[in-house]
Amino acid sequence: MPRMTAAAAAVEILKLEGVEQAFGVPGAAINPFYRELKNVGGINHTLARHVEGASHMAEGYTRAKAGNIGVCIGTSGPAGTDMITGLYSAIADSIPILCITGQAPVSKLHKEDFQAVDIASIAKPVTKAATTVLEAAQVPGVFQQAFHLMRSGRPGPVLIDLPIDVQLTEIEFDPATYQPLPVYKPQASRAQAEKALSFLLESERPLIVAGGGIINADASDLLVEFAELTNIPVISTLMGWGVIPDDHELAAGMVGVQTSHRYGNATFLESDVVLGIGNRWANRHTGYNLDAYLGDRKFVHVDIEPTQIGKIFAPDFGIASDAKAALELFIEVAKELKAEGKLPDFSAWAASAQERKATLQRRTHFDNIPMKPQRVYEEMNKAFGPETRYVTTIGLSQIAGAQMLHVYKPRHWINCGQAGPLGWTIPAAIGAATADPETPIVALSGDYDFQFMIEELAVAAQHKVPYVHVLVNNAYLGLIRQAQGGLGINFEVNLEFENINTPEIGVYGVDHVKVAEGLGVKAIRVTDPNELGAAFEQAKKLAQEFQVPVVVEAILERVTNISMSKTVDMSDVTEFEELATEPGHAPTAIKALQV
Repeated sequence: MPRMTAAAAAVEILKLEGVEQAFGVPGAAINPFYRELKNVGGINHTLARHVEGASHMAEGYTRAKAGNIGVCIGTSGPAGTDMITGLYSAIADSIPILCITGQAPVSKLHKEDFQAVDIASIAKPVTKAATTVLEAAQVPGVFQQAFHLMRSGRPGPVLIDLPIDVQLTEIEFDPATYQPLPVYKPQASRAQAEKALSFLLESERPLIVAGGGIINADASDLLVEFAELTNIPVISTLMGWGVIPDDHELAAGMVGVQTSHRYGNATFLESDVVLGIGNRWANRHTGYNLDAYLGDRKFVHVDIEPTQIGKIFAPDFGIASDAKAALELFIEVAKELKAEGKLPDFSAWAASAQERKATLQRRTHFDNIPMKPQRVYEEMNKAFGPETRYVTTIGLSQIAGAQMLHVYKPRHWINCGQAGPLGWTIPAAIGAATADPETPIVALSGDYDFQFMIEELAVAAQHKVPYVHVLVNNAYLGLIRQAQGGLGINFEVNLEFENINTPEIGVYGVDHVKVAEGLGVKAIRVTDPNELGAAFEQAKKLAQEFQVPVVVEAILERVTNISMSKTVDMSDVTEFEELATEPGHAPTAIKALQV
């Protein structure tokens, strides 16, 4: 039986489980593991500038490509606590990442050793499992179980904490005989599929709500096939955006209190049966006024996690199933119903959803200087085509982007949907670009998100990771300012100041161009909306020429209120800005405006 250190065995298992890339920051307590990363070989490593950044890179890496599991590595104590935000983000969005931390020797764990902290206890609420391994011989089993857990049921993150002496201890381990554990995913039964589709037979205006579970299951093609077979319009959740192309005749937009379309909400409120697949009924989708959301509709809910069924409200019928397995059965049953002439004709209902899509639009074309953010997204639609993968996290920039940008493929909207930590965008974009260097990436940030982990731009410069980063700058915490309006305050949300080193930018404060250039990337500042298109084209060329990110900073008007519900009610969304009333108002809308 081969003998090797427990750390070497761990690296061998990572490779056997399909890991090709890791992100991390070495340090004393994890150095034995890093030694084996070097000696064993076979896994690429990206050195982050911040350990939280490494965790978000791992997230972006997982989210960008089916089957990926991102790995983040850090030393003991503060490295582990820094990565908690990434673990929270991952578990909230059902994203599998593996976090590996170093730890003080086993004999010192109770002695308040330097940088020793009970990271397993801290991480337990935001992981599927968190373990400090006390016996070296258990390392293979713990890693084997970690991959089993990350892939089984609802996907999610796992943390493994390795004391330094455990890493260094030699154990018996034979990589040639290692076998991953079977993955468990619940599957719908034929009877459940028949019952679910029976609701459609009694419906006149059904809708499919397609969630991120469909993307996790790599089942977007099945979703589109089922929708086309039944002629039922599809509402995507924020995490499910891309399961059906935005320009598909059955794509009915998004619903909710923030990241929603006027036509999506209107169509939903006309529906009578809703089939939710792989979604959580998150509050930014449903709002807090569940009476308005539920109405007199009947709901069928399919989710891989049994405890999600009934968590927000009790559906009329629930199925615990992997989205792919459920959709395969739904298609089978629907084909039989159609052959027997029992499937209702929903073509008029589907056409009405497209009519709303062509009439209920928001205006994007403004020539104001300083520019309105809506114009930025209009120009992005012109400059970046259907192959573009967008990466963003939170704030008015993300909300407006979700309302106005277009997504055509699964995994082409990489968004931290539930946790929404500021600073997520840059490292997540690096992770996504590392996973799939062939797909053009466009990141989107407000100025505050951009500043939170701006140092990670140096990682992209060092490792030659090119992408375009659109930075919309109003020198404000825009979303918080808008939320404070209901309380009658505007307090501690202002970021403006006059920069003594860059007086030409006025009160916009931070000179992002200088900072970005100092970190080794390219940057362009734009103040006139008519120059945005040329700036985006230049950015794409510079990114390819120099193989680094290119920041395009758009200087916005200080205050713009983006459409959302003041009452957290999806039936009560306030339109703060002028609506589209003629085709020139929304020239890049997914359908030409009908007036």
